[in-house]
Amino acid sequence: MKFTRSLRAIHRDLGFLVVGISLVYGISGIFLNHLGEKDPAFRTEQKTIQWPAHLTETELSTTWSADKTLPSLKRVIPIDETHVRLFLDGGAGVYNSANGTLDYETHKKNELIYRINRLHYNKVKGWSPVADFFAVSLIVLAITGLFMVKGKKGLAGSGKWYLLIGILIPVIFGIFFLR
Repeated sequence: MKFTRSLRAIHRDLGFLVVGISLVYGISGIFLNHLGEKDPAFRTEQKTIQWPAHLTETELSTTWSADKTLPSLKRVIPIDETHVRLFLDGGAGVYNSANGTLDYETHKKNELIYRINRLHYNKVKGWSPVADFFAVSLIVLAITGLFMVKGKKGLAGSGKWYLLIGILIPVIFGIFFLR
């Protein structure tokens, strides 16, 4: 009885302690699972400008820099006879000198998503001890959770089947889908 009471206290207190960290890993995990080709930590804007055809690199730089609504131009490099690459502050573009079309895109950081993803990836100085504590906490919560419910709904009853299914899911994925 005292052992069960101690497990409940550990499970309860540790559970409250790691709620914030759980939210960081849970929310960022959802974002990272659905990256596809787009990083949710950045918002990309694509724009097209129609300029005169056949501008030289110098004319292109001067025209770009004169428009204060455009991002800062860092560098202009020819790609081939017709196309010029523009390196921008927070983006890039391509000018087609044959038709005067300039396509460019800029990337802006979504600070909240960027920061929690950095924590998830363990790219923040000093975060490793917190991540290790959280990992150990998850192990303790999993083990103490096994003994929280007694009787036919607990580990001796239907709980053992849920436990078995919960173990089989990663085993099956590891065997059949991990290559």
